[in-house]
Amino acid sequence: MTTELTKENPEAADAPPPGAAPVERRKVPTGHRRLLTRRDRLTLGLMATLPTVLHIALVWMTALASIALAFTTWDGIGFDSIHWVGLQNFKELFEQNPQFWPAVQHNVVWFVVLIVIPTPLGLFLAVQLDKRIRFSRVYQTAFFLPVVLSMAVIGFVWQLVYNPDTGLINSVIGANEPGKYIDWIGDPDLNLWAVLVAASWRHTGYMMILYLAGLKGVDPTLREASAIDGAGEWQTFRNVVFPALRPTNTIVLVVTIIEALRAFDLVYVFNGGAEGTELLSILVTSNIIGESSRIGYGSAIAVVLLLISLVVIIPYLVSTFRKERRA
Repeated sequence: MTTELTKENPEAADAPPPGAAPVERRKVPTGHRRLLTRRDRLTLGLMATLPTVLHIALVWMTALASIALAFTTWDGIGFDSIHWVGLQNFKELFEQNPQFWPAVQHNVVWFVVLIVIPTPLGLFLAVQLDKRIRFSRVYQTAFFLPVVLSMAVIGFVWQLVYNPDTGLINSVIGANEPGKYIDWIGDPDLNLWAVLVAASWRHTGYMMILYLAGLKGVDPTLREASAIDGAGEWQTFRNVVFPALRPTNTIVLVVTIIEALRAFDLVYVFNGGAEGTELLSILVTSNIIGESSRIGYGSAIAVVLLLISLVVIIPYLVSTFRKERRA
């Protein structure tokens, strides 16, 4: 009889017998919760506060200071020599500086070359390596190695290649003899293209890694469906794979524009931004830390460079945030 009552009412089995003292039940903890100690909170606070303060001080404060100095004249010696001139620096920059528009043109050429030569080459290498060919890891390391090296090191390496007397190129083409020298770095008609070859050598590996990551995210069933429909390898890439790489293409475009605008190290190591290789970043440096320190004028050039960068970065960030909200 007791067994039948227990089956009909399972809670009756846990009830105390009549007249007995009620039994206190303990709740079994459903999870383990650990409270942060005072030391943990202090550590986390320092880890969050210190990088934030450094970022604000070294990035945002310096950027705002550069914007403010762009409307002044200052030789960098004492704050008493700072004088407000309004838009005079920008007027002089656009109307009286003979190096400004050539520098803008060279930055545009830098972007066009990077987007036309190393970007498709990086995509080609990524497609080949995505096929899991033999020694693919070795090839990835070899092509990505220039990206790991600093731009200064790359500049020194290519200086040896372009040396007019003992350089590799002149030695191969027989232009290392007196009277036949080709000055790849000093000739204003050649030095920009010589620097762009070195920049493209590095940029190819960068693009290869970006596209290789994008190819890993392409749904393999799309390729299988295309193969079942009888599409060839080129048709599959053109109609299936490349459209799926649209987010990667956007990242590649933004990265390439930024690389073209921030180009400095390689040119500075080559020839210090001499005639033929003027860039906006070189003009900023030469005016701020040059022989005649014109910090206000150099800051005006930096502001122009910042505005050009924001024209590219802001639309990219807006589109990215919209995609995250939709997701």
